[in-house]
Amino acid sequence: MVKPAAEVMREAIVAAVIDGVSALRTASGGVPNNLLRDLNAIHPNTTFDDLPQALQASILASVRGAFTRLQKEGYTVLNPDLAPPPRRPQSPQPTGPRGAPRPNPSRPNQPRPGQPHPGQPRRPRPPGKPAR
Repeated sequence: MVKPAAEVMREAIVAAVIDGVSALRTASGGVPNNLLRDLNAIHPNTTFDDLPQALQASILASVRGAFTRLQKEGYTVLNPDLAPPPRRPQSPQPTGPRGAPRPNPSRPNQPRPGQPHPGQPRRPRPPGKPAR
């Protein structure tokens, strides 16, 4: 029976975390202070290059393993360099002239605040106010 992709990825992520922790332990050489220093250096803004070499190698191996596992389970993993990006469906284009106000079904035939009703003349501009 084929496993759902979410379950396969969950298993791959758990394996990657365990491999990463063991890589950090190995990189510390069994010295608790070094392990704590390496753990404290990891924060949300840490980049891949900031990680210890052993952890970088572990992550790369885990990613390769996850993709291999997905393919063995029967899922297709596309290489973005070989496959064209999927086409997005085009949104419907509004009809009518450009710049024309769109009707609002929640407020039928009501002008925007500060605008006169259609067919009514505008108020005269107060004296001393410049034109826009």
